Amino acid sequence: MQRTFVAIKPDAVQRGLIGEIIQKFEKKGFKIIGLKLLQLDRKTAEKHYEEHVGKPFFENLVNFITSGPIVAMVLEGVDAVNAVRKLMGATNPVNADVGTIRADYAHTMERNVVHGSDSPESAEREIAIFFDEPELVPGWKRDLDERFIGA
Repeated sequence: MQRTFVAIKPDAVQRGLIGEIIQKFEKKGFKIIGLKLLQLDRKTAEKHYEEHVGKPFFENLVNFITSGPIVAMVLEGVDAVNAVRKLMGATNPVNADVGTIRADYAHTMERNVVHGSDSPESAEREIAIFFDEPELVPGWKRDLDERFIGA
């Protein structure tokens, strides 16, 4: 099983989309092993987006992600990083496939409702920013696990 990090961004939280977005991940078979609502401070936001330091959009990213609460999640599943990104859809919702989270809920590229790790290395780094290992519950079993992953 692979882990990935997902953030439900302030625009989605403010619009009351938390449950619908989480439901899409759960219905696809991902297991939530970490979940919390939090308000990011600037330091944490800058650490999260550190690969974008110096880019023209960096300041906007930091300002947006700190503008309201987010929901931080760790999901577990088969090829979770790639599968979650596919379910989220293209960064620009105009280019997102029908039925993806961004196609269904996002309005603009700057307000695209979710963030997901783009590689296993990024997932590991991002999970460590938002969660301490004791906050994760990776070992719990669901009755439906056999149906999704043959456990």
